[in-house]
Amino acid sequence: RIMQATEVAAALGLPGDPAAVARCRDKHLTRQALAAAGVAQPRSQRVDTLPDALVTAGRFGYPVIIKPTDLALSAGVVKVDTAEQLAGAFDHVSALKYSSIPSWRPTILLEEFAEGYEISVDTAVRRGEIMPLCLARKEIGFPPYCIEVGHYVHADDPLLQDPVLIRLLHDTHRALGFTDGVTHTEIMMTADGPKVIEVNGRLGGDMIPYLGLRATGVDTALAAAAVACDRIPQITRSEKLVAAVRFFYPSEVDTRIEGISFEFAGPRPAAIDTLAVLAKPGVIKSPPPEGTLTGRMAFATAVAETADECRSALDAAEAALRVVPG
Repeated sequence: RIMQATEVAAALGLPGDPAAVARCRDKHLTRQALAAAGVAQPRSQRVDTLPDALVTAGRFGYPVIIKPTDLALSAGVVKVDTAEQLAGAFDHVSALKYSSIPSWRPTILLEEFAEGYEISVDTAVRRGEIMPLCLARKEIGFPPYCIEVGHYVHADDPLLQDPVLIRLLHDTHRALGFTDGVTHTEIMMTADGPKVIEVNGRLGGDMIPYLGLRATGVDTALAAAAVACDRIPQITRSEKLVAAVRFFYPSEVDTRIEGISFEFAGPRPAAIDTLAVLAKPGVIKSPPPEGTLTGRMAFATAVAETADECRSALDAAEAALRVVPG
């Protein structure tokens, strides 16, 4: 609802620019603005037909990424390795629906594949000054669909002090004309340096702001509220921990869930922070690509001094998850 929110803010004379938010909401507009400013990013081309996609993929070279311009939660983002796979991927993205807008049809981008590891940075922006709040390292699952299955936030992540990354964030916000608000910028760390994957005009999802609070003590929600009121956010890093989240999906399509719980065979690991069940009895869940956000049955968060402790705790939570199918 970021477009509705920014229009309301503009009508009330509050900070924010609907045009800048639109450039974040639509990935094609994002790419055009960044390209015009020479910001590092994968090459990208809008494709309206499969022949267009095949020609563009041949020019970029395989593998490529195909995705819709204005969905979220990695819905419809597919890695394609060959021309033979592209037809099925194009059909998959073309058939996507947006439930609240029956007439909606996806606009499709074909993009150069950027190899590396992916991060996200939640940033407060006030009068053009950027203030990075939370950096998360992303975990991807369910190939070839690029589904976010977890995140790790390190309070002392060295990337927060990386001048190349900070410069990229500055250049990205300047190119988009984003001067007031909060953003969630996804970046691929490649051998050639960081490249922008996408920018969202909102805080990150997937519990990332909560992980940032637990790992660093920085409350991104309060920072977002401050810049929305044209105030300088108070950013105090009072913790030096690692926080992580992992989301759990069923293994089979159309799994009817009659019962779900966490049952540990031994002591619950001390690093486990939250255990949450998302599926109500009788609900039907599917793994990606049928279910992205809607396919999640449960999640767990962990907080510890090291990432290894968090990973071990999340492994234990995953092993303890019990599902009673219908």
